[in-house]
Amino acid sequence: MRNINSSHSSFRECQPNEIELVSVVDELKPVNGPNALHKPGLETWTCAWSKDNRYFAWSCGDKFVRLVPWEKDQGRLCKKARQYSGGSTQGYDVIGYDSEVDPENVKEEDQEEEEEDKQLPIYLIDCKDYVWSVAFGEGQTPQHNPQSWKRMKTSSSIILATGLQTGRIKLWDCSTGNLIIELLDHKDVVRGIDFGPDGSLLMASAARDGTIKLWDLKDDGNMYHTLRTGAKWNNCCKWSHNCEYLAAVGSNKVAVILKMDDTKKVRQLKGHYHDILSCDFSPDSALFATACYDTRVIVWDPYTGDMLLELGHLYPPPRPIFAGGANEHYVRGVSFSRDGLHLCSVADDGYLRVWNLEEYYDPQYIAEHQNALCCSFSPKDYRISVGNQMGGVIFYAMPRLVPSLQQLCRLSIRKQIISTKVDFLHLPVRLKEFLKYHDL
Repeated sequence: MRNINSSHSSFRECQPNEIELVSVVDELKPVNGPNALHKPGLETWTCAWSKDNRYFAWSCGDKFVRLVPWEKDQGRLCKKARQYSGGSTQGYDVIGYDSEVDPENVKEEDQEEEEEDKQLPIYLIDCKDYVWSVAFGEGQTPQHNPQSWKRMKTSSSIILATGLQTGRIKLWDCSTGNLIIELLDHKDVVRGIDFGPDGSLLMASAARDGTIKLWDLKDDGNMYHTLRTGAKWNNCCKWSHNCEYLAAVGSNKVAVILKMDDTKKVRQLKGHYHDILSCDFSPDSALFATACYDTRVIVWDPYTGDMLLELGHLYPPPRPIFAGGANEHYVRGVSFSRDGLHLCSVADDGYLRVWNLEEYYDPQYIAEHQNALCCSFSPKDYRISVGNQMGGVIFYAMPRLVPSLQQLCRLSIRKQIISTKVDFLHLPVRLKEFLKYHDL
C-alpha cells in the first residue's frame, strides 16, 4: 500500500502518489533471518553485478558475502537462489580460509538438480571481517608457468573482490568460491572497489586512509600506484569505459577526475556542500554522477568540470549552510542505466528514485524503500538492486525501454571522442551540443 502521507518536500512538482511505481521482482533476505532487526555490522553497504549478468553479490552482514547466479533471460535470481533466500545457510556452500569446494565432489542428487536446472553454484563466503565493498572483475590472467612462482592462480575469468574493514582486499574465484589472493596495503576501511570495464583486470580501491590504490591483477596483483585526492575518507572510485580516466569521491566535498597517463593533473569538480558518498560514469563516460549528503545528485561533464544537471531530493533545497549538516535526506547511492539516460538514486527519505535525464524535474519512477544504503543498475537490463540496513536486497524492475537511434549513435560516438574534442568536428552547432549532452 502506498504511503500518500509521505513528506511532499521530497519532490518538486508532484506528490508521491502521482509518480509511477517500479515493481518488485525478487528479494534476498538477511542472513540472520527475514525478521532480523538492524544491528551494527549487518548492513548491506554494497552490491554488484558481474558484467555479463551471470552473478550477483552483496555484503549481507556478519562478515559474509553471498554470491548467487542470475538468470539473464528471466531477469531474476536463479531457482535455487530464490529457494534459499531466507536467513539460514541451508543450500549454500560456506567458503572460508580453510575450506574449499571441489566442483566434482557433489552429491548425486545435487548433480541431477544442477543438470536439470543448468544453474551455477551459489556460495556464502566467509570473509572473516566486516565487508564494506564488493566488485566483479572480468579478464584472463596470464597462463601459469610452472617454472615461475605466482601468487595469483585462478581457473575463472570472473573474479569477486571484497574490501574489508581492516583495509585488506580479498579476491575470490567465482567458479569455485575459493580465495585467490589477499592484498595488503590499505590501513583503514576499503570503502569502494572498481575493476576496469575493458577486461584489463586493473583494479582501483578507495579507502578511509585517504588513499586510492591501483592494482594490476595480470601482474600478480601488484599495487603499482597510490593516489591522494585531498579527502580524509575516500568513499567511492570508478573507471571510465576505456580506463583512461579514474574518478574518486569522498569527504570534504571532494570529487576528482584523474587522467591515467598524467595523474598529477587532477580535475576538481566543485559544487557539493557535504561529503560525497557515491559516483558513477555513464556507459560512454560522457556523463559523471555524484551522490552527496547535501540532498543532491549532480551530473557533470567529467572532461570540462561543467555541472549539467542537479537532481534534488529535498524541496525547497536547503541553503548551503544547512546542506552541510544533518537534513534527513542524505543521498546514499547513484547508478547509471545501460542507455545512459536514466539513473537511480536512494536517499534517507525512504525512496528509490529513477530519473529520466531528459525530464529531470521529478523522478520518472519511484519505490518506497526505507533504510536503503546502496543501489545498482544491472549492466544488461533495467533491473535495479537496492541494499538496506537489515542486510537484505530487493530487486526492482523498471519498464523495458528501447533507446532511440539518436541516443545509440551518441553513445557510440562519445565512446571515441571526449567532449573537449567535439567542437573540432565538422558538424552543425546544434549537433555538437547534442553530442555534449547540452540538450538535457
